[in-house]
Amino acid sequence: MKRGAIVFSKKGRDKGKPMVVLDSDGEYLILVDGKLRTLEKPKKKKQKHVQPTNFSAELQPPCGRAMQNADIRKLIENFLISEGGSERCQKTM
Repeated sequence: MKRGAIVFSKKGRDKGKPMVVLDSDGEYLILVDGKLRTLEKPKKKKQKHVQPTNFSAELQPPCGRAMQNADIRKLIENFLISEGGSERCQKTM
């Protein structure tokens, strides 16, 4: 999975929540959601424990400033609006 992809967690306490991929580390993904999992404290999760979506975005904030948690939350919010407002994962594998 590439940087900026939106995925849904399939396992764990955050099951069903949308998250953004910051980086991939072998079989692990580094995930953030801007609320509980911030840029300062990202979640490391195995790829098999997430459900990918077709939505991906550039993680470059406007005006050349540093990425902030509000930017991540806005990205997830825009995804949920475009997909019909569902905050939970519809189908698990």
